[in-house]
Amino acid sequence: MKRITFFSFSLILLACNTQPSNQLLQNRIDSLQTKLANTYKPGFGEFMSGIQIHHAKLWFAGQNQNWQLADFEVHEIQESLDDIKEYCTDRKETNEIGMIDAPIDSLNNAIAQKDLARFKNSYILLTNTCNQCHKATDHGFNVIKMPASPPFSNQEFSGSVKNPSVQVSDTTKAK
Repeated sequence: MKRITFFSFSLILLACNTQPSNQLLQNRIDSLQTKLANTYKPGFGEFMSGIQIHHAKLWFAGQNQNWQLADFEVHEIQESLDDIKEYCTDRKETNEIGMIDAPIDSLNNAIAQKDLARFKNSYILLTNTCNQCHKATDHGFNVIKMPASPPFSNQEFSGSVKNPSVQVSDTTKAK
């Protein structure tokens, strides 16, 4: 019995001696905090550029009544707005982001109902609200408008292509 007690006590002492010290743990914490502070975080403008692309793609999806794509694009806008709220808390503009919620809800309803007329009105409301937000945050020089042409020439917005396949034309062949 004395041997078991001695052996157990020895193991406990050995375990205590191999644990890192408080200073070592604090050094690790400090190092990780420094690394975290220096990791890349997208800026407000990068989020807004992404939203602008989805805004344009949303228009062409809706115009073509590709409701699946429109639903995808409006949710991408919402994700970016949520990311701004999470990652750009130090920007005063973030406090105004909530004004966009009602137009997003209106678009979601129009898309769910597959109502083209309501979609157009909701999209105009979204665009106007973007511009109102820009004015409210001293960025009125940044005016958003209805897109005139698709932002990408390599995307089909109609959604009607049943079996998509890429064909090389004479203008895209390597020379």
